[in-house]
Amino acid sequence: MLTATAYDTHKDQIFDRIKQLHSLLTAAAIPYRIVGGMAVFIHVFEKDPLRARLTADVDAAIHRDRLPMLIERAKEAGWEYSHLAGVDMLVDSEQPKARSAVHLVFLNEKVRPDYLEPVPSSPPATTQEGILLAPVSDLVRMKLTSYRLKDRVHLQDLDSVGLITPEIERQLPALLLARLAEVRTSE
Repeated sequence: MLTATAYDTHKDQIFDRIKQLHSLLTAAAIPYRIVGGMAVFIHVFEKDPLRARLTADVDAAIHRDRLPMLIERAKEAGWEYSHLAGVDMLVDSEQPKARSAVHLVFLNEKVRPDYLEPVPSSPPATTQEGILLAPVSDLVRMKLTSYRLKDRVHLQDLDSVGLITPEIERQLPALLLARLAEVRTSE
């Protein structure tokens, strides 16, 4: 029998993780924003819930100088900091799997040395629940910079509901604009 149990369980777990992270970071006065596929999901869901694709994990951006405080507070909350294969993450000590982790990237720094641009640090958008999200313009830059298959799909999702506006396009450098054109021709 086909059920939505697995999907619902995953959805609940990922949103619980975001709420826990929000509480932890807010209590520690650490500015953040949710980035990556989960931020895309939330922005797209607000425009058209049927076009939103749930992602596997949570990515968050903070300022690097806040990492020591985050590590300390996370430990108090039952999370462990880990740096594996070049990825900084917080892992729930009760479910120590990379898939259950919150992956961290750092504002105004390149995620990888070969990336064209650093993680943007525009003021975050806020959900009704108070969760801070990277604005669409920052997500577009990040997705065009990393440009993996899943990033191109996220760009298609954002574009399909009209979130990639002419204003956002005007702010893109030539190479990222060319990548956006390539994504649009591959739909």
